[in-house]
Amino acid sequence: MLTFEELKKNEAVKAYITGADKSLAALGFTEHSFAHVGKVAETCRYILSVMEYSEHEIELAKIAAYLHDIGNLVNRIDHSQSGAVMAFRILDNLNMEASDIATIVSAIGNHDEGTGVPVDAVSAALILADKSDVRRSRVRNRDKSTFDIHDRVNYSVKRSALEINEAKTVITLKLSIDTRYGSIMEYFEIFMGRMILCRKAAEKLGLTFKLEINGQPLL
Repeated sequence: MLTFEELKKNEAVKAYITGADKSLAALGFTEHSFAHVGKVAETCRYILSVMEYSEHEIELAKIAAYLHDIGNLVNRIDHSQSGAVMAFRILDNLNMEASDIATIVSAIGNHDEGTGVPVDAVSAALILADKSDVRRSRVRNRDKSTFDIHDRVNYSVKRSALEINEAKTVITLKLSIDTRYGSIMEYFEIFMGRMILCRKAAEKLGLTFKLEINGQPLL
């Protein structure tokens, strides 16, 4: 089986991730490069390992995480679907088993809140990991006076953590927000759709999704 570590060394994949992030930079989006996909892959590993899924499923989730945003190379609109098609071609050319490709492509094609549905554990983990990556270091714009709402919200997050409780019944996104840069209301303005999808993804894993901001439970 193709491994996550082998995929990370693939020069074509590196070029697609770099190109996709470059396209988003031109549009003024936050960072979607190796830091983002790496963090999403690690969070997928955490979620599925805690929930005692197989090492094989964990590996598939990490690969899906690494490839999930390459569709931005084509266009931001419908990037999950175009990314899924690109991932199919990459993984098919690397001789991955069809059943594994199907799982990965489905996860990538369903990770966006516009049309996404958590169809299995791998796709659910990808959704939760992707939508929980909110942090100051993703903001490219260094001029605070010109921040848009996405810049303000991401820059305001001093700390974010996705945690599963000991009983394995609840998954909580815990955020520490500096309200000098972005308000809690602004967070909900741009992230409500994502949080609803996270709730559905958590349910797919047998968990309840909760959101905690500055120590206060909000969802």
